[in-house]
Amino acid sequence: MANLGLGLRTVATKFRDSYLGTRRLLNYTALCYDGKDPAAIFINNDIQQLLRSLTRVDYNKVFRRRKLGASKLEDPEYKFMTDAQLQQSLKEAEQKAEELLQIPPVLKVLNSEVRILNQEPALQGLNTSRIVFTDITYGVQDSDRLIVVREPDGVLQEAEWDLRQRANQIYFPEEGKLLNRPRMFEGEYLQSLLDRHEYEYVLDRACLQFEPDDPFYQKVVSIVYQHLNESNAFDLLRSSRHFGALTFFLVWNKIIDNLLLELIETLHINEAKDLVTLYGLVHQVKFNGEEALDVVLDFIKTTANKKGALELAVQAYKDVSSQRKSRRGSIQIVHEVIE
Repeated sequence: MANLGLGLRTVATKFRDSYLGTRRLLNYTALCYDGKDPAAIFINNDIQQLLRSLTRVDYNKVFRRRKLGASKLEDPEYKFMTDAQLQQSLKEAEQKAEELLQIPPVLKVLNSEVRILNQEPALQGLNTSRIVFTDITYGVQDSDRLIVVREPDGVLQEAEWDLRQRANQIYFPEEGKLLNRPRMFEGEYLQSLLDRHEYEYVLDRACLQFEPDDPFYQKVVSIVYQHLNESNAFDLLRSSRHFGALTFFLVWNKIIDNLLLELIETLHINEAKDLVTLYGLVHQVKFNGEEALDVVLDFIKTTANKKGALELAVQAYKDVSSQRKSRRGSIQIVHEVIE
């Protein structure tokens, strides 16, 4: 049975490579959430359930052992448990997995314009450097903290976004966050990481370094998502907290064809239906069909951008399904004869 799935994927992949071509260069346009606010749609309960379903939780991947920097891996711990203790441990593991798989927030990009609060021409020339004033009251959220700048020309204005982040980090440092933007998010350094398919590492660092409405954060993650999408490396993010955000990004920007193709190739037709349903909820369109395959076919017919590759994959899926039914029938006949 596994060989049938592998054959389906091989046939569809060969067609896809010739149909789509390959892209190796980091020539992606940043796609930020700078239009309609996605937050209200993203937090919808139906949307969240579909994103969780598409994440395809695999506890072996969620709790896999990782080597982080120079930290030493801990030895495994073995315990003897009663049935009650085992069930309690499993419940705790599920709760821990829920925390680890919490999808990063999807927000509209921050308006980075700054307001001029005051102008004092008499102060012009008294200083050659900017003076930053920061309210360091405890209990105030960093996003609401008052931070202003007196310019050398006497203008008093709100601090720009990058300066706000540095000031907050100076007075209220967050563990793991650097004062200045890491070079790994820029130019050839980011290109090198993407070429090595270090998607999860880049996204984890981005979530630690930036806020979800930071324009630079959204630029970086959008480039990562587009590179992964073109590389068809979806399985590298499955069972991670980033897969839901990736899927929402692809749906929001109407570029789900590669992911849909991968789901059909790997015989996950119900997940393919969930992806199409998610697309319909986000963009307020209805796809008809009683069975999962019918819904997918309606999407391909009416909306898909890459109809040729998807239609070929669906036909291969039908052939595999037909072979499966034939094998089941043969096995049933053998059992009846034996009985």
